[in-house]
Amino acid sequence: MTDTLNMTRPGALKGSDTDIYDLTIIGGGPTGLYGAFYAGLRQMKIKIIDSLGQLGGQLSALYPEKYIYDVGGFPRILAKDLVQKFSDQALQYAPEICLEEKVQTLERNGSGTITLTTDKAVHKTRTVLIAAGVGAFLPRKMDVARIDDLVSKGIQYFVTDLSALTNRRVVIVGGGDSAFDWALALSDKAQSVLQIHRSDRFRAHEDTVSKVMASSVEVRCFYELKAVHGEDHLEAVTVFDNRSGEEQVIECDNLLLNIGFLTNLGPIKEWGLEILKNAIQVDSTMQTNIPGVYAAGDICTYHGKLKLIATGVGEAGTAANFAKTFIDPASKAFPGHSSERDGT
Repeated sequence: MTDTLNMTRPGALKGSDTDIYDLTIIGGGPTGLYGAFYAGLRQMKIKIIDSLGQLGGQLSALYPEKYIYDVGGFPRILAKDLVQKFSDQALQYAPEICLEEKVQTLERNGSGTITLTTDKAVHKTRTVLIAAGVGAFLPRKMDVARIDDLVSKGIQYFVTDLSALTNRRVVIVGGGDSAFDWALALSDKAQSVLQIHRSDRFRAHEDTVSKVMASSVEVRCFYELKAVHGEDHLEAVTVFDNRSGEEQVIECDNLLLNIGFLTNLGPIKEWGLEILKNAIQVDSTMQTNIPGVYAAGDICTYHGKLKLIATGVGEAGTAANFAKTFIDPASKAFPGHSSERDGT
């Protein structure tokens, strides 16, 4: 399979007043890639700008070896394989790809176009789709001594190579989807897996929780991390029961910290968009309060919003179609099903 994830097309960083795109997508994750695909169906001239060095967003950067279970058409699929399929689908329409560029400003011009300024170039476009996920993100840290000293020496926030944990003694901290997904993925690969969570209430999908509980993984509720041990590499952790205070030292090789992220919209907050609880408000067409600027995926919000990949791609398709009508009011928002392109 051709690698389409690490690419920047020739001339992508030049930018000029005469080089105006129909739709510029900020974010190259699944939502942005599907938006590019649908815009291609509508014969729009497309550009994708992403701050990372490869397409795929968080799935590529943080979870390439993680299985995804809640995408239509796939009982389960590795994140890196899902990204490849999204990329293959989008790139058939040859969008311009600009990687390792951070969009700093968005300005609507009197001519009806929009100017995006990045740390490398100036981009002109008729419409914009913001599909930047949760914005900038950092893993939530724990207030436990010496954790930072042992990061990448047995302690990690992300798993980019699952095989590196084969036959290892792994302790996982967390009660959300990532913690349970990694526990399930490692249940038949690691020598042992202990998952601890501070309560008996989980934020993960019920089905995944059930499968982990039925596996070889040891799950301890009401347990928390107190200390880590080791000099050049992790050797053990101390956990404690937050009800009784009882402590136990557990020998282990790896500690996965899956307790969430701190997110920040960064420069996006200065673009004049309506923001609610760190997300961009949109209407039923996915348009923001700025004409011609749309948002989709985890970065947008509306009543009833669910942050799912499946939801994000649907929102991106909606945004691309209405961006088409914004540019060409004579066109229809609903072009018909893609299976009907042959006129039947």
